[in-house]
Amino acid sequence: MPAVPTSAVLNLASMVDYSMDAIVSRQVIKAEGGNITLFAFDKDQELSEHTAPFHALVQVLDGEAEVCVAGQPFTLRTGESILMPANVPHALRAVKAFKMLLTMIKI
Repeated sequence: MPAVPTSAVLNLASMVDYSMDAIVSRQVIKAEGGNITLFAFDKDQELSEHTAPFHALVQVLDGEAEVCVAGQPFTLRTGESILMPANVPHALRAVKAFKMLLTMIKI
């Protein structure tokens, strides 16, 4: 069962709020083959380098983030996205407070 209403118009950026010195998440949908999660990162919050068995699409809904994929840094701003391949090390850091939609799919 999804964590948000189905068959409804959603404003994704408004569905997760910033919290001082924290990372906030809200699961949109979870399934065996993958999941979709909203995140709000306060400035300078980060996820340290890790790997996942899923292909991951990061879509920045608000703000600015640095995303490192296989050691290569990328700066993403509102409206930009990056695809991170499965099993490749990646990390994220909030340059400014930012919100993202993370879609993870196991292939």
